[in-house]
Amino acid sequence: MSLIIAYIGKKGCVMTGDKRKIGYFGDKERLDELEKDLYSGNIKSDEEFRKRANDLGISIKITDDANKLKIVGNCVRGEVSTKGTFETKRRRIYGTTNGYQIVELLGSETQSRNAGEKGIIIFGNNYAKQLAQSLIQKKWKASQSLKYMGEVFEDILREVSSKTPTVGSHFDTLIQQPKFNASEAQKHLNVTIDHDIKVLVKFRQDLTEQLVQQSIAIDMANKIIDKGDVGKVVSIDGNMIYVQLNDKTQAMDGNWKQLAGPGQNVLMFTESDNVKLGDKVIIENENLCLKKDKSSLKCDIILCSL
Repeated sequence: MSLIIAYIGKKGCVMTGDKRKIGYFGDKERLDELEKDLYSGNIKSDEEFRKRANDLGISIKITDDANKLKIVGNCVRGEVSTKGTFETKRRRIYGTTNGYQIVELLGSETQSRNAGEKGIIIFGNNYAKQLAQSLIQKKWKASQSLKYMGEVFEDILREVSSKTPTVGSHFDTLIQQPKFNASEAQKHLNVTIDHDIKVLVKFRQDLTEQLVQQSIAIDMANKIIDKGDVGKVVSIDGNMIYVQLNDKTQAMDGNWKQLAGPGQNVLMFTESDNVKLGDKVIIENENLCLKKDKSSLKCDIILCSL
């Protein structure tokens, strides 16, 4: 769901892209039918799109807040992406004065990488690209400034967006114009793109780690003990007592790392002066207490079942 138009030449690079993002949910066969109508140009407006999706029982969410363009080094980067079952496919163009490169990624793995010196590059679905190409032929004046070119690109995207809901009516335009010859441009692009892909790899690694930690947190949260026996008192030192955990209980910290396993001792605090060795410790109504008189206990650990 994108349309990005880029000019790369001796003046620099100017790139304009829409901000549309569309999410789907529904039966795959009906979704395929909806997309066929959408990409063929049979659906002309957001209203028609919503109606057709509703008729097919497909839930859609349309937003116009996606950031598809970015300044990276002395380059402008444009990206369109498609989320698959297991990986996200990304197609990127990096442009600067007298040079560009088009990079295709699966996840963070580079699938292809092609370089060029100048031209007008269009990213988008076939229908939107055909509309844009026709309009460029009518409106384009190569002798104009990059700012003017950007305004022309915005006019083209605005017109295309009125004919297909695959393109939104909100746009970004970015310009970069360092003083590079063709050789310098490719050298800068190589360094910039290599670094940018490394950033993507690190981002995906961090995201994977976050998802793993979230999964662990959800799993452990389901194991938090809210009732039942947890152990017995094995040592008393004033208001501090040590409790030996039973064979079904473990103690975790706030990051869900185990501090003590079954049979090991954990520190708790009491305000009662009637604690005896061997007293049972339980959780009742989500309160940690002594079984014999329900006097409260406190601790800075999370008690979970195995």
